[in-house]
Amino acid sequence: MRALIVEDDRHLSNNICESMKDMLELSQAFDGEQGLKALTTEKFDIVILDVMMPKMDGFEVLSAIRAQGINTPVLMLTALNQATDQVRGLKAGADDYLAKPFDISVLRARIEALLRRTYGAMPNSNILKFIDLVLDMDTRIARIDGQKLELRGKQFDLLRTLVKSKNVIMSKELVFQKVWGFYTTTELSVVDVYASQLRKELRKFGYDQYLKTIRGVGLLLTDDEEIYG
Repeated sequence: MRALIVEDDRHLSNNICESMKDMLELSQAFDGEQGLKALTTEKFDIVILDVMMPKMDGFEVLSAIRAQGINTPVLMLTALNQATDQVRGLKAGADDYLAKPFDISVLRARIEALLRRTYGAMPNSNILKFIDLVLDMDTRIARIDGQKLELRGKQFDLLRTLVKSKNVIMSKELVFQKVWGFYTTTELSVVDVYASQLRKELRKFGYDQYLKTIRGVGLLLTDDEEIYG
């Protein structure tokens, strides 16, 4: 299942992504116009929508998508904790409402409840997705548009790690820790070797553009057009 987070606070947005990455494929928008464009051009299963944003506020975005017949469930986030604002959001078509500040665990529980109410079940946590890339954790098979990628051993583990942390720069040390672990005699340089191999396989499908090496920092898998475009 795909979720869109429309939140201008990038730190909060990234925290939400980190807490939800095991259950949802997450995309981000950082202002109302960006969010509206994503919602009218892509399909999402749930939207986490902030109210106070530049260009268009959350109420305007919500009204616009509902007017276009887009019935994706929406959970609104806001620093406004007044009953009138909550009523306004619910009347505009919101499915749930959560006031800031909130505990991430509460947000997660509300999202899980909303998904169950809407779809009757939670998404399969053994499947990871990135655009049209699908990773099956049980079979350790990755496909793009149904076509199987030829990944061996740690190549799959590297891709899985990057997909789980998409749109977040991962240091080589962190990637090494997650893929190879602490107790290994392998050198840190293996990260560059495997990243190169993975990029070569992704190139067959035009997906190498999404995998960036940030010089002196680490690796980034992103579907943000401002970065990969």
